[in-house]
Parts: sequence; C-alpha cells; structure tokens
Amino acid sequence: MPVSYDLILIDKINRMRVVAYSIKSTEKEPLAIANRKKHEITLISNSLCAETVFYAEGKDAVVVFTDDDVSANVIHKLADLGIKYIATRSIDSSHIDHKEASSHNIKIASVPPWALSGIPENELPMALASQTINNLDKWEGRKCLGEACICSRSCDQHHKEVNIKSDRDDK
Repeated sequence: MPVSYDLILIDKINRMRVVAYSIKSTEKEPLAIANRKKHEITLISNSLCAETVFYAEGKDAVVVFTDDDVSANVIHKLADLGIKYIATRSIDSSHIDHKEASSHNIKIASVPPWALSGIPENELPMALASQTINNLDKWEGRKCLGEACICSRSCDQHHKEVNIKSDRDDK
C-alpha cells in the first residue's frame, strides 16, 4: 500500500493550484468537465482587480477574462503572491500587461483563434474551458503551448525552434 500512497501524494503535489476570476454560471460546468478533477481550481465570480488579487494567494496560476484588470499594478501584486501563469479565457490578451508579466517571468496564454473556429455559440463555453485547461495541463507538464503561448522569452522550446529557423535563414 505505501506505493499507492506515494502515487497519491505525488499526484497532489503536481496539481496546479488555480483561481479563476469573473466566472459566470454558464462557465462552471464546462470548466469542471474539462478539468477532470486534475487541477485545484477555485472559481469566483469577482473580477480580478487590486482589491481581489488576494484570492490568488497560495496559487500557481490565475485564469482571467477580458474585463479583468491585469494591469502592471495587479501583475506586480500577483508576482508578489507567487503567481507564475496567467491564462485568459479569450483569444484576446490585450487586457494583460505583457511587459510587466514578462518582467516578473509570468507566462501568459490565450485561446488560439483556431480553437473557436466554426464552434456554435452555445458550445463556446466548453471550447474556451477545454483550451484553458489544456494550457494549464501543458504548463504543468512543462510543455510549449504553441499558438496559445503569448510569451516573451518564457518558452525555451518555442524560442529554440524560432532560433533554429533564424539560423537557417541566415545561411
């Protein structure tokens, strides 16, 4: 039995701890289904701002939406709390201060546009939830997020590929 206990202990250690801000009632079930009880996700209806950043204490990542305040001030506070990842449940990441996140080595991910291509409106919550959880899964596994990655020097795998292509282009 100690072997299974160790496996359970390891599984709990490797789970990402996440707080998802601005969750609407229509997003709860899709996120729960997509998550498959893998990550410890706290869902709250409050939007992220300087006054609600404290919900991220003890978490690895935050999940946000376009109405959330992900300004330099808020990112600085998130970094002070130990946040390493910001995932947005949208294809747009312009609401996130990329420069400030990069300065704190916080990785950012969005939903790539192709993930929503041809999806009927009633299926959008599940598509957004699936891609958001997929991003968390990849971060947890230390894998490149590909087109979902909004990085600035933060994804070695992606940048190695870019550098290899650049080196080939020079020759």
